[in-house]
Amino acid sequence: MQNKQSTVLRRFMPLIVFAALVIFLAIGLTLNPRLVPSPLIDKPAPEFELPLLYGEGKFTNKDLIGHVTLVNVWASWCFACRQEHEGVKYLSRNGVRIIGFNYKDEPQNAKAWLTKLGNPYQTVVADNDGRVGIDWGVYGAPETFLIDQNGIIRHKVIGPLTSVDQLDDLIEASQKENFDGLLKALKSLKQQLVE
Repeated sequence: MQNKQSTVLRRFMPLIVFAALVIFLAIGLTLNPRLVPSPLIDKPAPEFELPLLYGEGKFTNKDLIGHVTLVNVWASWCFACRQEHEGVKYLSRNGVRIIGFNYKDEPQNAKAWLTKLGNPYQTVVADNDGRVGIDWGVYGAPETFLIDQNGIIRHKVIGPLTSVDQLDDLIEASQKENFDGLLKALKSLKQQLVE
């Protein structure tokens, strides 16, 4: 009897394992990949020093202190970055300080992209090999980080700033921190997307 039960269990074990995998896959497919929580929220921006895309010099995490800033991770090879670019330019025209974080890109391609589409960034840093991006928890481009005047990461957006849901989350984070100028620009951008 014991041997017969063991044989039946062995026979159905692959089916049981397969069913468990299907259940985990089904659960995973219902999750929103843009809602990946960042362990960096409410922590200081990671220390870094990157070369500027234009000109000589370096930009460090200390340069983020003193201003509410959006750090926008982008690349010339990134299709979604092109989608969000008009929105990024709109925010910049409305007084939002945006630092461009060029990610895993060739400098000449990045410069050509900005020349063609317009440069909304107050400063552009180049993370050519992506090593600093790893410290920031960057999965890919585009991503946007909301940094407060003390250099603390307050929010992270994974994906383009073209979704009303993404903007709503960023608006909520800006309200929570009382970033009035940014809040006004984000609400205006949202209104344009809705129309």
